[in-house]
Amino acid sequence: MKIILFLMIFFPTLVFPQGPYQTDSKRAIKNFEIALKYFNGKDNVNAVKYLRKALKADKEFIEAYMMIAQIFKDKEEYAEAIIYFETGLDINPKYNPSGYIVLANVEYNEGMYEEALLHAKKFLSLGIFNKTTVGEGKQIIENCQWALDQINNPVPFCPMNLGDSVNSKENEYWPSLSLDENKLFITVLEPVDPSSPIKKATMQEDFYVSVKNKENVWGERVNVGPPINTYDNEGAQTISADGRFLFFTGCNREDGKGQCDIYFSRNINGKWSVPSNLGGPVNTAYSEKHPSISPDGRKLYFASDRPGGYGGLDIWSSERKSNGSWAQPVNLGDNINTSSVERSPFIHSDNETLYFSSDGHRNMGKGDIFFSRMRSDGTWGKPVNLGYPINTHNNELGLIVNARGDMAYFASDRIRENALDIYMFQLYSEARPTPVSYMKGRVYDARTWRGLEALFQLIDLETGDTIVESFSSPGEGEFLISLPVNRDYALNVSRQGYLFHSEHFSFRGIHKITDPFLKDIPLNQIFKGEKTILNNIFYDFDSWELLPKSHIELNKIIEFLNSNPAVKIEISGHTDSIGSQLYNLELSEKRAKSVTDYLIQNNISSERLSYKGFGASQPVRSNETEEGRAMNRRTELKIIN
Repeated sequence: MKIILFLMIFFPTLVFPQGPYQTDSKRAIKNFEIALKYFNGKDNVNAVKYLRKALKADKEFIEAYMMIAQIFKDKEEYAEAIIYFETGLDINPKYNPSGYIVLANVEYNEGMYEEALLHAKKFLSLGIFNKTTVGEGKQIIENCQWALDQINNPVPFCPMNLGDSVNSKENEYWPSLSLDENKLFITVLEPVDPSSPIKKATMQEDFYVSVKNKENVWGERVNVGPPINTYDNEGAQTISADGRFLFFTGCNREDGKGQCDIYFSRNINGKWSVPSNLGGPVNTAYSEKHPSISPDGRKLYFASDRPGGYGGLDIWSSERKSNGSWAQPVNLGDNINTSSVERSPFIHSDNETLYFSSDGHRNMGKGDIFFSRMRSDGTWGKPVNLGYPINTHNNELGLIVNARGDMAYFASDRIRENALDIYMFQLYSEARPTPVSYMKGRVYDARTWRGLEALFQLIDLETGDTIVESFSSPGEGEFLISLPVNRDYALNVSRQGYLFHSEHFSFRGIHKITDPFLKDIPLNQIFKGEKTILNNIFYDFDSWELLPKSHIELNKIIEFLNSNPAVKIEISGHTDSIGSQLYNLELSEKRAKSVTDYLIQNNISSERLSYKGFGASQPVRSNETEEGRAMNRRTELKIIN
């Protein structure tokens, strides 16, 4: 996968018929016709050579000016192309008026908006009634006026190059950031290793990673190495929130289904597995590229030119099923996709803000970065251009935003001598996603301290929606999960053969967004006498009636009992010391009974259940403080057999 695949620009092209010509010079015509043969044979060097001879014979030979302009345009030498277009058109504006459209497009994509506006208006003033070209002329005028308005109303933007430890004289692009912002993955286009047995090209792509040091500065980048990096190209990667899965684009591979496919690798005990093709239905005989994995790991966004889209590359998504396979991809719809090219999607850790590149929506020239927010019904809102000078007529690729939502990273060639480099900048408030923090820690066996692989479920207490579902790492038991702010959460951690762990917490401004939750979680094996606090069982004050948000925890108990059919449990109720001993005993027993009744109503045998109220007789904290009393008011689950 070469970088040129990502930077293709569309311009109208002139057609050059053979005679009659706007010259009487036989010498000029002879050289032009030789040049035309070379031009049709795609030998531009000799075509330019003979076109210069034709112009030497007749300095007003329009066809020669237009052909040499077209050649320089095709070579992306736009400054030369513009000079020849202007000279030829000035000789006789009415001879080939569509040349003004080609010229205006070149100028527009070079950021010469006033010049492009002038030449598009010049074309329309000639009164040539060709429906297609007239439409193109009007579109260029609208685009240029919009671009000039963007320049006159810039958004806050102060980019900072990440420096020599990350960037080099080569092209660096497609940044990918870990949730805790300590690791930065990038793609580097570098010369092919001379020892490589694969000689498809002189340049190839590899992944590098930079890690922040204690001074919060990016360290020297390091090649990720095998088995991820190979003699083939690896590009456009995305790292999962927990840092355990890497998805990337691989093109023209022996195990590929199409031109470009999506591959993945899993990090196990600090080592990456041999990458695997994600397979169907995500990958097809067409191209799938630029993956972005959602923070909960359950949805993969990517760009594809597969059938069923709106044209060019579209952005699609696929849901991960409970068995680990991927569902049939769904097109994100015409609010996101156009008949042109949409690519490089990035779904933020808030799971509702999507950033992507498009040259189909109104832009500054070569494709801009946009963002869209997911509506409550799951559809996407109208995209918003990030504005100038974040977007320019240059290439802006692969924007990502940190979890906190205040800093963005992207690749740009705005300083031409540096090629593509990685930049970071503070994202202005209107374009920011919902801030997200994270919880980081370790799951371990309460008796042996051995790290455990366990299932994490982070659930919105208000809606009951699972926000994050992930696993702690095998061996170490480490975990890293995202925490969108302004929500109340239930956390469940479970593993076969162990009692599940539950708790709840509010993330509504109490905690600084910049501060993560650091928490280690012990799990108890299923032995007689082991118990766990049911932190997500809720009652109204002075009541034993279960609140609806308790259903999350109650259903977790049902799931636990169904998975362990030999287990018998006791549900116990506990209170603080406020109130009489008799009152607290009765209240605690009624609350324990409410939980037991719910389990029986949901097909758990009463023979496996017992309940008991202990009132204030078994405090876990002092009743002298409100915090202590709150912890003493609890419901517990105990293994009886």
